[in-house]
Amino acid sequence: MHNSEPQITISKATISTKDEERENVNEWVRFGLRLGVQSLLHPLEYAKVLIQIGHEPIPPRQTRTIFGKPALILPNICQYVSHIKTVDGFYGCFRGLSPKLVGNMLSTHFSERIADKLGMAKIDDEEKDEMSDEEYSERFEKQLKRSVVVHAAGAIISSPFHVISIRMMAQFVGKETKYNSIIGSIIQIYKDEGILGYFSGVIPRLIFDVTCVIAASTATYLVGRYLISEREGRSYFGSVSAFVTSSIFYPLNVVSTCMIVNNCGLKAGSPPFMPTYSDWRNCYDCLRLTGDHKRGSSIFFRYVRQNKTTMKRINF
Repeated sequence: MHNSEPQITISKATISTKDEERENVNEWVRFGLRLGVQSLLHPLEYAKVLIQIGHEPIPPRQTRTIFGKPALILPNICQYVSHIKTVDGFYGCFRGLSPKLVGNMLSTHFSERIADKLGMAKIDDEEKDEMSDEEYSERFEKQLKRSVVVHAAGAIISSPFHVISIRMMAQFVGKETKYNSIIGSIIQIYKDEGILGYFSGVIPRLIFDVTCVIAASTATYLVGRYLISEREGRSYFGSVSAFVTSSIFYPLNVVSTCMIVNNCGLKAGSPPFMPTYSDWRNCYDCLRLTGDHKRGSSIFFRYVRQNKTTMKRINF
């Protein structure tokens, strides 16, 4: 009896270790796939960044809306990518990709560990029926705290590389070569702006990320508590609520991108292409005043608002 018990204990420990190793491998596989998808979709993100900062190199054309009214429409996201490829070639469509991937890898690695160090362990998603309302609420609070810490830490950690990536893409407007490599860009930003330059646009980005997490998680929690108890249903609704909240707070994303480029020495961030903003709130007010606070939110049907202000903003 005494000889068999240790063998059983060792066997359980071995199984637990193998399960943990298998889970770690699966996480790395998922992470690799996520980076692969981001790389493939980068040209679309590149075009979206240029739209967010207001660069419209292709004139709008006459068309009609679904209601039959005459309108001017700008090229969709795919046509914009085609224009970038025509100007810079195939590899030019992936400008700014390397710092983005480095930032994503560092933020994913360290943000999770920061949450772990703060005692916010990752919680498995269990079926609602297996928990009382009090347990479900307690688990939600723990998950929300961890998600806020992970997203906030991730935004701050990746900020220097996010800034470099955006500015590399923004160079398309003026054909500059100021930001060519990650190391060279780090040195250049420090010379021009100091440490704070690495965190340009980080405040609206932080607010956007954290607000979306809180709003989407809270909505999913309430629906899961009172309407949907199945894990699959909660997961589906969570994806929908994340999309809706990111759409609502999308203007903060535009503001962050503009503040990263604004007054950094690039043509895209200087008058007449972009006004000089005093801070991110001033940027938001100006964009909202001209109706540009949702630039890039529509990627296929990009109708031009029929007013003088809008027509002046288009770079023919």
